[in-house]
Amino acid sequence: MSDSNTTDFANPSTFILLGIPGLEAAHVWISIPFCAMYAIAVLGNVSILFIVKMEQSLHEPMYYFLCMLAVTDLVLSTSTVPKMLRIFWFNSREIDFSACLTQMYFLHCFVVTESGIFVAMAFDRYVAICDPLRHSTILTNPLVAKIGVAVALRGSMLVLPLILVARRWPYCRTNIIPHSYCEHMAVVKLACTEIHVSNYYSLSVVFCVFGLDMILIALSYTQILKAIFRLPTKDARLKTSGTCGSHLCAILAFYVPCLFSALTYRFGKNMALHFHVLTASIYLLVPPMLNPIIYGVRTKQIRDRLLRLFTHKGT
Repeated sequence: MSDSNTTDFANPSTFILLGIPGLEAAHVWISIPFCAMYAIAVLGNVSILFIVKMEQSLHEPMYYFLCMLAVTDLVLSTSTVPKMLRIFWFNSREIDFSACLTQMYFLHCFVVTESGIFVAMAFDRYVAICDPLRHSTILTNPLVAKIGVAVALRGSMLVLPLILVARRWPYCRTNIIPHSYCEHMAVVKLACTEIHVSNYYSLSVVFCVFGLDMILIALSYTQILKAIFRLPTKDARLKTSGTCGSHLCAILAFYVPCLFSALTYRFGKNMALHFHVLTASIYLLVPPMLNPIIYGVRTKQIRDRLLRLFTHKGT
């Protein structure tokens, strides 16, 4: 009897997500800003995709990358937030083992993909500002498509081993995940075996992928800033630096909480669990909400198209 029970529990059919441990009484209140941010993220990113598709003048590399970012943000937030809201509103905490691994895959795959898209967008801005005459010849539509495919393949191939290894671990300690979604380390820590392979591989992905991407972004924006200071007029310098500053804010809003969440599992042993889970949940909502505003509404062509759309409807 005991052996049979142990065997069954070593391969759980479901996990239990706690939401935000320690703040269960405030789940309903926490759900209000979460739901609002998710609604803004969905509306903003869908609007970006619609406008770029309808406006022929926006069929350029910059806006193609923006569409890739919008799709990534939609998948990233939609793969996790609806389940979080069901936990907050209906106490629906159970998640199937396969569904948990699927959520884990989409979450981490599109986090890596979004990092790659930020690099591509930084490269696009570098060419547009530092070598504008060759922008259309360097960033052709076939090259943009190849970059998009490469970024997606990188994310899917790097994350797949994490899921395959996590699927093979025996889970016999507990099936309760102290998190609001199936984050990789939160799940594999439940395994009743050594998880050094998962730990070291995930750390290598964090440092190699995010580290390299952040270095490339920093190099691109360093060259962009040098080009900005060489612009002839003060107004042009202020306008371009303001745009680059907002872009950097969007990039930091993605990388800072993402790295904080990844590193806390390894080095933040004394940090309050509810603070860690809140931060890890927010980084799935804030960037998808901010990106359409920073990259979309602050872009003159998209802003003008939005105004024409609303003016036309009003008329």
